[in-house]
Amino acid sequence: MKTKSFLIVSFFTFLLFGLSCHSQVLRKRTTLLMGGRFDISIIAKDSLTAEQNIDTIISEISRIENLISDWKPSSQVSKINQNAGIRPVKVDPEVFELTKRALHLSKITNGAFDISFAAMDKIWKFDGSMTEMPSAEAIKKSVEKVGYKNIVLDSVNSTIFLKLKGMKIGFGALGEGYATHKCQQMMLTKGIQSGIINATGDMSVWGTQINGKPWNIGITNPFEPSQIFAVVTLKQGAVTTSGSYEKFVIFNGKRYSHIINPATGYPSTGLCSVTVFGPNAETANGFSTSAMVLGEKQAEEFLKNYPDYYYIMFTDSGKMIKSKNFPKHHFKRYK
Repeated sequence: MKTKSFLIVSFFTFLLFGLSCHSQVLRKRTTLLMGGRFDISIIAKDSLTAEQNIDTIISEISRIENLISDWKPSSQVSKINQNAGIRPVKVDPEVFELTKRALHLSKITNGAFDISFAAMDKIWKFDGSMTEMPSAEAIKKSVEKVGYKNIVLDSVNSTIFLKLKGMKIGFGALGEGYATHKCQQMMLTKGIQSGIINATGDMSVWGTQINGKPWNIGITNPFEPSQIFAVVTLKQGAVTTSGSYEKFVIFNGKRYSHIINPATGYPSTGLCSVTVFGPNAETANGFSTSAMVLGEKQAEEFLKNYPDYYYIMFTDSGKMIKSKNFPKHHFKRYK
């Protein structure tokens, strides 16, 4: 349902690593986790403390990956999928609660987000090889096993059951948002007052730069991927982006995104990218993904129900839409 766009949101690295001020240092490390790139930046009292806490973050993300990654055969999510249509599977409370939240998101978006999207047949190709649209019959068949209403949660026994054989659940980038937010909270509990955990453009941010100023988050122009469109300052919260400017096809003059509507099997149209800001990366990620599927008007109607979150959307025609509750003093056009 969602493939991450690498350049839509970027962290402005205005800082020099190892720069000391007020007895603090910044350390940064890049690694591959959960099938994607993670850039972890920590400010601490000394280099050893910063590096040790980066190690802690990596260990925690790896632990979460081993629980929920549907491409790892031994994960609890894989066991749920392997037993689709057969029996319920008992899972850890953490997996149960994450699934419960994802199912709630599926319900409130009326399937624009669907945790069971993992069962979708990949009939759309965005590598340049597709010369015509799939048939209506093939598109309908591609989502036969998709449907969040066929997921049964048993809170008493902590089990998850997929009613149909061949059904699958998957968290994708939602799981990355969960991991970054959980690690952010862990660091705050440990007394680490500043940092960024960037999962391929989806970020959890807290504290300030060493100089005491907010972090600078660059918003890439989806029509000029090498250029920064604007800078948003942020001290605490999350930034997530869903976008299609890198992967799309055009048939009969209409642009079709690589982000597929799980309810219909057809690609989303109308929006090129959606960046959502808010307190929780997991929720923000679900909102940005859903907004792409809902389209401009429905996305605006949906997101206005959640005033703790604000957004920037770009339409396929190039129009930029900023939510009415966007903090004006946090936004600056970049030249």
